[in-house]
Amino acid sequence: MALSGVHKDRGELRIHESLDELGTDLADYIAELSETSVKERGVFAIALSGGSLIGLMGKLCEAPYNKTVDWAKWYIFWADERAVAKNHADSNYKLAKDGLLSKQVPIVPSHVHSINDSVSAEEAADEYEFVIRQLVKTRTISVSDISDCPKFDLILLGMGPDGHVASLFPNHPVLEANDEWVTYITDSPKPPPERITFTLPVINSASNVAVVVAGEGKAEAVHLAIDDVGTDCPPLPARMVQPTKGKLVWFLDKPAASKLEGSQFSE
Repeated sequence: MALSGVHKDRGELRIHESLDELGTDLADYIAELSETSVKERGVFAIALSGGSLIGLMGKLCEAPYNKTVDWAKWYIFWADERAVAKNHADSNYKLAKDGLLSKQVPIVPSHVHSINDSVSAEEAADEYEFVIRQLVKTRTISVSDISDCPKFDLILLGMGPDGHVASLFPNHPVLEANDEWVTYITDSPKPPPERITFTLPVINSASNVAVVVAGEGKAEAVHLAIDDVGTDCPPLPARMVQPTKGKLVWFLDKPAASKLEGSQFSE
């Protein structure tokens, strides 16, 4: 690892020399959380996003993780999804299926909870929240001890150059959604327009949240999401990710971290 440190407000920062190194560290991190969660709760409830994140998780499908991770105890969800068919190129489910779920890892098919792709985004969000509520009742997913929100063992997020996470975009009314666990939008600034997404209270109720960001094109957003930038500009959605009682970790490559203030790091 190139640099690591803890920002006083923004969690742990892990900055890597290469994508390969980042992928290895990410696999180690996920495998470790999986092991801890399975020991403590008997299951590992993980929520994924789309984008480059799935590719960076690829090492989990290789030795030693493919043999050492207790895949049968995984329950997989999506922090956001595009309201398209599961075989559509824009589907986060398809991305995860092609890059992870179809590999030689024995994840139980009934433990994979994707959205209903045959209904509207609004209906899909309602149905998805209902599924999650049932799994909270059975404690497959933990419940927060300070709200009624689900407490996922790990929520993995990417971040866009505009600072969006999941399908929570800057200056969008959905950032204010507090009553739902899962909501929907029909006007995404990047296509496709219709999406479902976890709300901020759900993301911030997780035991662990990891934000995985690579590439120089996202360096300014990383700076605005992590550094002390004052109150002049409205906070990016990524900056609003602040687990209430959980742990936040940023996995960055050097180009993505290139505009960070360097005082919080150690070699």
